[in-house]
Amino acid sequence: MSRSIWKGSFLDSCFFKSPVQKKVLYIWSRRSSIPESLVGSTVFVYNGKLFKKLRITREKVGFKFGLFVKTRTNASTKKIKKQKQK
Repeated sequence: MSRSIWKGSFLDSCFFKSPVQKKVLYIWSRRSSIPESLVGSTVFVYNGKLFKKLRITREKVGFKFGLFVKTRTNASTKKIKKQKQK
């Protein structure tokens, strides 16, 4: 079920405490929607382990921050070559 239209998009309280005119913001809330006031700025979104850099464009407005920042890494398996002993 989606969020009610009359409530508006969800924004974390960190957007209301500090001025949004800063060029670099650190965001812990991945569930917050991206507001129009952040277009053209760079934000760092926390993925549970470290902050990932995210550049905000017009196309990303309205989506959630967590959509653009992966929390899992690809598990790559490398073959280990055994050297022949002479």
